[in-house]
Amino acid sequence: MQAQYKRTDRVAEQIQKILAVLIHKELKDPRLGMLTINEVRVTKDLAYADVFFSVFPDEHAEQTQLLLSNASSFLRKQLATGLSTRITPKLRFRFDSSLVDGQKIDSALADHRGTRDAPTEAPNEQK
Repeated sequence: MQAQYKRTDRVAEQIQKILAVLIHKELKDPRLGMLTINEVRVTKDLAYADVFFSVFPDEHAEQTQLLLSNASSFLRKQLATGLSTRITPKLRFRFDSSLVDGQKIDSALADHRGTRDAPTEAPNEQK
C-alpha cells in the first residue's frame, strides 16, 4: 500500500527550498542575521503559506518577522517563477519558538541533573 503524500506537502517542501535560497541570496538586509526556514504549511486551496523561521540571536525575532513581512510581496513574486502552480500562496511569516523552548528545557534539565548528581557530604566516621 502506497503512503499518502498530499499535494500541499509537496508544494510546502518546494516553497521551503526556494525561499531559503531567495532569502539568502536576494535579501541583502544585514539585520536579518542567521535565518533558517524550519517549516512551511500551505492551506488546502494554496491561498496562504505559513512560513516558520528561526533566527540567531532570537532577540531579533520580532524585527526579523517585520522585515520578512515587508519583503513578502517581493519574495512571492520571485517564488512564482520557481513554482509550477497556477496560484502562488501569500506568505505569512511566523517565528518558530520551538528551538528556544527546547533550549530552555535542556538547561532546566541540566540544572536539575546538576543538583541531583551533586556529591553529598558523607557523615563523619568515627575512628
